[in-house]
Amino acid sequence: MKSTRPRLERAIIVGVELRRRRSPWRLKDSLAELAELARSARALVVGTVSQRLDRPTQVYLGKGKLEELKGLIYTKRASTVICDDELTPTQQRNLEKALGESVKVIDRTALILDVFAQRARTKEGRLQVELAQHEYLLPRLAGQWTHLERLGGGIGTRGPGETQIETDRRLVRTRIQKLKRDLEDVRRHRARYRARRIEMDVPVVSLVGYTNAGKSSLLNRLTKAGVMAENMLFSTLDPVTRRIHTPAGRDVLLTDTVGFIQKLPTAVVAAFRATLEEVQESTLVLHVVDVTHRNATQMVSVVEGIIDELGIADKPRLMALNKADLLDDDADSDALGRALRLADGDLRCVFTSAQTGAGLGELLHEIDAALQPELASMDRIVVG
Repeated sequence: MKSTRPRLERAIIVGVELRRRRSPWRLKDSLAELAELARSARALVVGTVSQRLDRPTQVYLGKGKLEELKGLIYTKRASTVICDDELTPTQQRNLEKALGESVKVIDRTALILDVFAQRARTKEGRLQVELAQHEYLLPRLAGQWTHLERLGGGIGTRGPGETQIETDRRLVRTRIQKLKRDLEDVRRHRARYRARRIEMDVPVVSLVGYTNAGKSSLLNRLTKAGVMAENMLFSTLDPVTRRIHTPAGRDVLLTDTVGFIQKLPTAVVAAFRATLEEVQESTLVLHVVDVTHRNATQMVSVVEGIIDELGIADKPRLMALNKADLLDDDADSDALGRALRLADGDLRCVFTSAQTGAGLGELLHEIDAALQPELASMDRIVVG
């Protein structure tokens, strides 16, 4: 019998570290995360190529590493090359030309968008992903139709290629405008719901955090929401809101949002504006952190940076140091040290475990305490 299961793409991941560019992430850790992303997209990672360079090249890699990559593609029978950075259209075309037509070249942005496309379930989520994909594709259309052009140069060789490119650009721009109009309708719809919540005097707590930090698991534990929560990057994408009752007897809406990641494309942030406005309009931001991850500090910096970009750095915030059940007597000293350093920051921190339920009672008390000034302000507004 012949299996109908789709075969995994055999992929090689490639990364470049620029000596003059300072980054809190080591190239090794960034490539490890890229490999997890590739597995989330159902690819089989069969090799890794990395290089340190003084400046970017037009083919992404230096000549020697490019030859090494070609050899690895041949020996590993790879069909896909995934680059750890967002390639310029020129870099992508040059790399595709150097590796041959049988090898597909994608960058980190295209991979993230592919994972998002797999995870989106709601109409809103699919609209947001499609908008980001089209905006990513638009500057990369040149060269897509070279197979329609005649070989050689001179009179009579300017075939339908350029005409097809212009046609495609017009179609893509038209689709982008349509998607933006549809998402604007979504934004207005969400705004009406937010206005209704304000009238009902129901505070909103938004869960934010690095992807795979355990936000969905925490939501499920607190509300029995039944959201898919798996140990993979971007296991859930669409926002989910559920009601909880705090120890003080108040009703609070808990909203799970899309996870963040380093090198998150600006097109994705822009496309998910309607969703991220839920965070901007929330009463309290609950930052969920995987306290056991060796890059937890860097992950916190990434999320805090995006919070600053969204203009919500002045909102009341609380940090849940999740997966604390793994910090037992057998845990390594590095993990415990990271946990203590995070807990020693300016934000109020609570050790939690969505797996066992440990610390969730304290977390609810802290949510109550953090909401008190905001609730008092809301009450004054209603009375006035």
